Amino acid sequence: MTTTSVSSTTDTTTPIVVLDACVMISNVLRYLCLGLARAQVFQPAWSPVIADEWRRNASRLWEVPESQLQLDWDAWQQEFPQADQGNVQLFKEGLRYSDPKDWHVIAAARAAQENFSGRTVGVLTKNLKDFNKSELRRMGLVLWAPDQFLEGLWAEHARLLLSLLEAMPDAVRAPDKPLLSVEALLKRERLYRFNRCYEQQTLTGE
Repeated sequence: MTTTSVSSTTDTTTPIVVLDACVMISNVLRYLCLGLARAQVFQPAWSPVIADEWRRNASRLWEVPESQLQLDWDAWQQEFPQADQGNVQLFKEGLRYSDPKDWHVIAAARAAQENFSGRTVGVLTKNLKDFNKSELRRMGLVLWAPDQFLEGLWAEHARLLLSLLEAMPDAVRAPDKPLLSVEALLKRERLYRFNRCYEQQTLTGE
């Protein structure tokens, strides 16, 4: 996987991270990513197609009406007014080697390259196998897996991440589910390397 250091030095250098629908549908990943975005660690990006995919799948999995989920998405749109890259259909041109069902995600990243000239742009996804690394690299795009992405933020943003993690069990708890520990939630999401960062921090207290 292509790796790039994620930094939050200034508003003009923060990376642009396209949040795939599979990331947004995870309560843990959505909570962490939006928390980091609120702290301006990165600028989130998405498209109407990603929004539609999230609403459709979330409605099916959570048995919640899409109209109710639309309210959540509208709130994120208002909170992050630069996130929506609009109609990205034209940015699919030239794509060949990645899975066609995810061309719209790459297209959102290519649109963000145009809208945020000079900034690092990448895709954060759990479905790495659907994206051809060489194809994205040729386009100047980064591909991140959630575990490596979050681990890469630890050195610079440990205090912020610890604050988010301490509040996470209550924040992501479903009304009819038991309260899980930070470790249990991270391992359930297969965030093993990120969890090791957290465990080491809590052990040493550094």
